[in-house]
Amino acid sequence: MKTRLLLVGCGKMGGAMLEGWLARGLNANNVYVIEQAETAENLETRLGVHGITELSEMPDTFVPQVVLFAVKPQVLPDILDLYKPLVRAETVFLSIAAGRTSEFFASRLGETARIVRAMPNTPAAVSRGMTVMFPTDYVSAAQRDMCETLLRAVGEVSWITDESLMDAVTAVSGSGPAYIFHMVEALAQAGVTAGLPEEQAMLLARQTVVGAGFLLDESPETAETLRKNVTSPGGTTAAALNVLMDPQDGLPALLTRAVEAARKRSVELAG
Repeated sequence: MKTRLLLVGCGKMGGAMLEGWLARGLNANNVYVIEQAETAENLETRLGVHGITELSEMPDTFVPQVVLFAVKPQVLPDILDLYKPLVRAETVFLSIAAGRTSEFFASRLGETARIVRAMPNTPAAVSRGMTVMFPTDYVSAAQRDMCETLLRAVGEVSWITDESLMDAVTAVSGSGPAYIFHMVEALAQAGVTAGLPEEQAMLLARQTVVGAGFLLDESPETAETLRKNVTSPGGTTAAALNVLMDPQDGLPALLTRAVEAARKRSVELAG
C-alpha cells in the first residue's frame, strides 16, 4: 500500500489499525501520526512512522490522501478547525469516532470535504473486526477503495447508503462484542450453578464461544445450519434451545429489546 496517511490519535483502536496496515505493506514513511510526545516518539522508534505532536509539524510537502480521526468523539469539536486547510479533492477524511455524523464533520470542514464515517468494533484489535462505512456524496470511488483497503486490514467491511442506519450498526456490531462477553459470563455462572468449579466453568464457557466463533468463520454453512447440526431431536441441546428460543422470553426477544435500547441511545448521543 502506497497510501499517504495522517493518523490523528493512536490509542488501542488506532494502534491496532496502524500495526495491521504496516503488516500488510503500508509504507511507514508515508504515515504521520499525531499523538502526545512520548507516544509519538515511541511509534517512530518502534514502527518507523513519523510521530508528531501537532499538525504544524507535518511538512507542507506531505499531502495526505487519507486523514483518519481515531480520537475520542468529545475531542473533535476542539481540533477539527485545524484540519480545514487539508480539505482538497485528493484527501478523504475517515472517522471512527462514535456518534459523530458526516453533517458534524461537514459543518466544520466544509460541505465539499470528502468524508467517510466508519464504525469498527473492538475485535479489530486482533484483526477480526467488523467495520461499517458511510460515504458522503463527494467521496470518489477510488477514495472508497482506499478506505476499504485500510479497514479490511483489521477485519470485514460493509457499506451503507443511509447514514441513519449507523445507529442500528452501532447497536448490533459496535456494541455486540459486549453482548458476547456477557453471554460467556452468564454461561459460566450457569455452569457453576449446575455444579462445576468456577474456574473450570469459565474455561468451558470461554472456549466454547471462541471455538464456535472460529467454526462459524471457517464453515460455509449458515448459523442456522450449524445450530441444527449440533441439535439432536429430543436431546440435551434441544432441551436447552426450547428455553433459549421461547418466542416470549427467549434469546431472540431479549436481543431484540437490547439492540433497540442501544439503537435509541445511539440516536440520543448523536443528537
